[in-house]
Amino acid sequence: MTSRLEKFVDPLSVPEFLQLREQKDAHFYYEITMEEFYQKLHRDLPPTRLWGYNGQFPGPIIEAYEGENIRILWQNNLPNEHFLPVDKTILHHENMPEVRTVVHLHGSETEPESDGYPDAWFTNHFQEVGPVFKKKIYDYPNKQRGATLWYHDHASGITRLNVYAGLVGMYILRGHEEKRLNLPRGAYEIPLIVTDRTFNEDGSLFYPIQPNNPSANLPNPSVVPAFVGDTIVVNGKVWPYFEVEPRKYRFRLLNASNTRAYQFYFDNGATMIQIGTDGGLLQNPVRLDVLALEPAERADLIIDFSQFTGQTITLKNDLGPDADPDDETNEIMQFRVTKPIANPDKTKIPRVLSRVPRFSPFDVSKIRTMKLTAQTDEFGRPILLLNNKRWSDPVTEFPHLHATEIWSLMNLTAFAHPIHIHLVQFQILDRRPFDLNLYNQTGEIQFTGPAVPPPANERGWKDTVMAPAGQITRIIMRFAPYDGDYVWHCHILEHEDYEMMRPYKVTPPRSHDNQYEKKN
Repeated sequence: MTSRLEKFVDPLSVPEFLQLREQKDAHFYYEITMEEFYQKLHRDLPPTRLWGYNGQFPGPIIEAYEGENIRILWQNNLPNEHFLPVDKTILHHENMPEVRTVVHLHGSETEPESDGYPDAWFTNHFQEVGPVFKKKIYDYPNKQRGATLWYHDHASGITRLNVYAGLVGMYILRGHEEKRLNLPRGAYEIPLIVTDRTFNEDGSLFYPIQPNNPSANLPNPSVVPAFVGDTIVVNGKVWPYFEVEPRKYRFRLLNASNTRAYQFYFDNGATMIQIGTDGGLLQNPVRLDVLALEPAERADLIIDFSQFTGQTITLKNDLGPDADPDDETNEIMQFRVTKPIANPDKTKIPRVLSRVPRFSPFDVSKIRTMKLTAQTDEFGRPILLLNNKRWSDPVTEFPHLHATEIWSLMNLTAFAHPIHIHLVQFQILDRRPFDLNLYNQTGEIQFTGPAVPPPANERGWKDTVMAPAGQITRIIMRFAPYDGDYVWHCHILEHEDYEMMRPYKVTPPRSHDNQYEKKN
């Protein structure tokens, strides 16, 4: 590992916007390549070997508008061999190419062919792997409300490595509701893509080859159950600083880390005003002292620096009372309120931002209990599962197109999991604690407290939800607008890669041609 890197010596970088290639056939057409490159992430680090979209980390910002069709050609120009440790024994990938990619636009409503199904991977144009595509064209209709989405690699078995290598980027979908609001924009609207990494002395990325205290018979390399880096990277810079004017700014904040969850707060007690979550604008702004974000969650924030002229403010991460005093990830980045006002700040935060309609319980056609469970594999490693099923097991969930369902996520493990469901935006109903030890001994559910509705900043549309240990988290969603094959999974990437992911299939309305639905 590297010696300690000095914090707040590099200015924040803002990823460039993707440039339109052409407009044709009612589509805006773009091309994006996945490439290997070297990028300097800190003043005192040599350039780091990375993989990125269009040769940059993070990838370019894709900007789209509600109702505007976008078509993107994704091309894999990566090397034949991975530079991070690939465990070829998981998910039966011994005979697959070591480097494979598939792109998922996280939070989007797309047809299955453009969703980034984990097994629909493709390779680079140098590899001979039979009838496998080297590039793919995906269509994004953007027929959904405006939101902060993001795109990342989703290849089964190596998502954790490809994302850690740098294959992430932000996708800003601007909606109709947003147009009438006088929110900060242009130079005052900033994406913040937060990740954690660990570096070797030569600037290269460190990722563990095996778990801590491995047994003698573990595969080498071996998947690890989780990984958190010792260094925070924001927009591709290690612990950066950002010079701001004493005015309001809009920050689109994304937790793009593999495993790490964050508890964001300002060291001077400044308030964050959250105006949006995964699926777009909240109904009303919410004032926060602390913002919790699990992997893959997003928050749309307004920060008013007008009272802090000349001050330096640090965005911090609460590590809890038992934190290691040498852990430096308690700090994220610095804001320096040192720039003069360029133009008067006439932006406003309205009392009502949007309308978030609620589902009617009379519309619910099915309630499912979905268990989050843990086992050990033949090597003694933890293996996390959904409904005690593996990725390769047959599909067991067949929601009908346009059907509304409630999923009760019953977490039987000892830690929280961020659960992501492709295709849909959902709403959180409540979380309710139960006696986990009693359940594991007898199978009896004994609640230890009342059902608690989500906090105000989670009462919008979501595509990723934190399911705490020993609790049942209920979410409600409508499966639309497409039918076909999709997935749901934990977004701790090390869990997702090793079996905590399941396929589900949206079937045509009123279809009863599968035995699972007939029995349930």
